Amino acid sequence: MSSENLVKSIIYMGTPEFAVAPLKALIQANISVVAVVTVADKPAGRGRKLNESAVKKAANDFGIPVLQPTSLKDSVFLEELASFKADLFVVVAFRMLPEQVWKMPPLGTFNLHGSLLPAYRGAAPINWAVVNGESKTGVTTFFLDEQIDTGSIIQQLELEIHNEWTAGDLHDAMMPLGASLVVNTVRSIFTGQCTVSTQKGELATHAPKLNKDNCLLDFTKSPSELVQQIKGLSPFPGAYFGAYKFINASITTHETRCTDPLLYRLKGGLFLKYSQGTIEITAIKPNGKRLMTGKDFANGMKMDELTLNY
Repeated sequence: MSSENLVKSIIYMGTPEFAVAPLKALIQANISVVAVVTVADKPAGRGRKLNESAVKKAANDFGIPVLQPTSLKDSVFLEELASFKADLFVVVAFRMLPEQVWKMPPLGTFNLHGSLLPAYRGAAPINWAVVNGESKTGVTTFFLDEQIDTGSIIQQLELEIHNEWTAGDLHDAMMPLGASLVVNTVRSIFTGQCTVSTQKGELATHAPKLNKDNCLLDFTKSPSELVQQIKGLSPFPGAYFGAYKFINASITTHETRCTDPLLYRLKGGLFLKYSQGTIEITAIKPNGKRLMTGKDFANGMKMDELTLNY
């Protein structure tokens, strides 16, 4: 690392566990992180105890000042942000920034996105890549501009998606890849070796925010597509129907169908059959109960079949 890199500094913005690995990687690379911006603490659980974001906990471990604005346009926050005189802002899994924030640092603001942009622009790129059965994805760093996920691409790294992976597995595989890319991107910007490319908007696909509607099991899908929907929403928020969340599933050779979806047990396994065919359920969570394997659920069934009511 050159001395030029050491005198430049960044402010890091992020919230969930996905954003912790890049923060740690930056510190380990001897890049100066002068402050961290994350969400305000939120009450959680029955005791309503204030819960700190994963990024705040990591920043505290390293003794980095933490800013937690309720509004990114608040004048006091903007003054405090500017007072650090950071050269570059780095954003990983945070939220949309107002123009007065991302335009503040002299070297700009870049974001780490969990796809190979322009594919899967939006809030849930990891989930939708699995839901749609993609064989590869990756991570991208790009400079922020006025629109969401449309800025100039700095660097990208590809990643193969294994057939058995859930969105959680893909998330975990992406974390070290994203951390490496963030460090390499900062170094390229600090040394003046950064080159960018314009996104081809006509090739863009989208990864909308997950909600109650798109997490509902879609029984118009083929069995293989339904398995991918379940994997793509696992472990969180979970594909659901009726009183159950379906956390993992696999293709089966059983070729049975029925008009109304139902769960049934066969040879110690748990299966879901519906109008398009049958899949095996390997992990399930009934409402108000613990997550269990399909086999454990099947063993606890009082009857061989259980109709799923919406």
